[in-house]
Parts: sequence; structure tokens; C-alpha cells
Amino acid sequence: MGATGLAANRDEYRARLSEQPDPQIDAWAAEAMRDISIRRGVLSVLHDYRAATGTDDKAIAKVFAAGGGPPAVVGRDGQGRLLIPAITLHCLVAGTRAALPEPREKLIEYLVENFEELVYL
Repeated sequence: MGATGLAANRDEYRARLSEQPDPQIDAWAAEAMRDISIRRGVLSVLHDYRAATGTDDKAIAKVFAAGGGPPAVVGRDGQGRLLIPAITLHCLVAGTRAALPEPREKLIEYLVENFEELVYL
């Protein structure tokens, strides 16, 4: 991204991301999901993913499976919230590519959604 850090703000970050090849975007999205799940939890990752992609729980489960995630591990917590094991969150990246329209834009949006978090990490 550059020697001076990610970017000064979200708009600059989005512009820099748009210059990156798809494999780099995918790697950063998967790494962000992993790191954010460690810091803030899986529910936060899923919340941000929903916001970035416009998907609901049913669509997330389909995207997860399309990305190679085992459907049997998708579940719900005691409050009925969707859960996916942290170790398999990376399947959402491949699934986004496989199952959603405009996957690149959605993955970039996920990264931008977490701009402040990524600067912290």
C-alpha cells in the first residue's frame, strides 16, 4: 500500500484498494476477517460482512458453502444469531467471488468498512 501506511482516510483507502489485483484484495479480506474475529469476535465480522455485501443470514450461509465452508458448521447462538467458526471465515471470501455479483466491490467495501480497525491492527 505504501510506506506511509494504509491511507489518510476511507476515500483514499478505497482508491488504493481499487488499484490492487484481486488476489491481494482476497488475501487482505481473509486476513482482516481472521484478525477482527480475534479482536472483536465472529459476530462483528458477520455484522460488517452483512453491511458490506447487503446479504442476510440465509445468503451468508450460501456464500459460505459456495466458498468451500462446510454447511454443517453454520449455526446459531443462544440468541439466534448466525455463527460460523472463526477458523473458516476465509470461506466467505471465496464464496463472495463464487456466489455474489460484483464480488470485488463487495470485498473492497468490507475492507473499507473496517478501515479504523485495520489502522489499529
